Amino acid sequence: MMSIASWGNSLYSGKKSYPFIPNRKKSVVTGAAVIVIAILLLVIRGLNPSIEFQGGSQFSLANVGTTEQAIAYDVMAENGISEGVKVTQLGTNGLRVQSPEVSAEQTPQIREALAEAYQIEPGDVDATVIGPSWGADVTKKALQSLVIFLVLVGAMMALYFRSWAMSLAALWALTHDMFLTVGFFSLLQVEVSPATVIGFLTILAYSLYDTVVVFDRVRELTANITMQSKYTFGEMVNLAVNQTLVRSINTSIVALLPVGSILFLGSFLLGAGTLTDISLALFVGMAVGTLSSVFIAPSALVILEERRAKIGEHTKRVLAARGEKVQSGEAKETDSEGASKEQEALQVSTPTPGRHLGQQAQPKRKKRK
Repeated sequence: MMSIASWGNSLYSGKKSYPFIPNRKKSVVTGAAVIVIAILLLVIRGLNPSIEFQGGSQFSLANVGTTEQAIAYDVMAENGISEGVKVTQLGTNGLRVQSPEVSAEQTPQIREALAEAYQIEPGDVDATVIGPSWGADVTKKALQSLVIFLVLVGAMMALYFRSWAMSLAALWALTHDMFLTVGFFSLLQVEVSPATVIGFLTILAYSLYDTVVVFDRVRELTANITMQSKYTFGEMVNLAVNQTLVRSINTSIVALLPVGSILFLGSFLLGAGTLTDISLALFVGMAVGTLSSVFIAPSALVILEERRAKIGEHTKRVLAARGEKVQSGEAKETDSEGASKEQEALQVSTPTPGRHLGQQAQPKRKKRK
């Protein structure tokens, strides 16, 4: 069985390669289909907004002897509130009861009823009224931040890589990540809170970072692509994706482990709350961002670049030269995996560790006359 180090060296040298770019049309079409499905989910099912977006009353209970949620539902039903009630556990001895807005006259009655039902002091029950305007302000600011972020990212990518195609491909990958993450929350009807919105914005930076790493390697390999007639632009991009694949996986694992730990602590040990809201958005978004930086962004880049006359003509010239070789009777030999000798040639030397050659190998200082 090949070790991870050997696998990574094989990917970097080109001895082993996965066909990310040859399947670029499938990747881009699949990504577009996912976006369409996410939009349909948003239209049909919508999102499950929290009380910060809808408005209502919230009762926070502390130091309860039991966290049985059915007791709170019964108390709210006895006070004429049976619809729109949501009870969640906070930590090991706390509960949060959310409901449609309760009148000022009825609020003290519910506080006392909850305190009596859970055998705690009335002072341990905190009642607050949350208006929907606060959540609306958060949404407005988030949308403004998103637009500014996308504009600045597009300009930065275009200036840094000196390529509008890379900028558009990165933005397409970001769009894919946003819709897929939001579609996940719509499909499972997970509650969306202001903390979740913050998580949505955070994953954009992570997805962009992974894409920049891949594109940086693409820029190095394709710097003088048209000055040679052996490899196409798509083949060099595929090599770049394979060379950075191990780094993308390692970065994702390192990022997902702490986020997954926070998600576990927030969901199972501390109860649902802000930790769960933001960590779930981060976990889903980071996983999706890794996939888009490997499958979506490079595939979109090659499709855009091949539409340019310079790259398109170069690709045709390379393929035509290979076709002339085959027609002249020089059949391509294949190995056990069916890879052609032309494909095998797309390799780079694997770095080998050096050794100290001793003082004798050091340059000698010339004596002054």
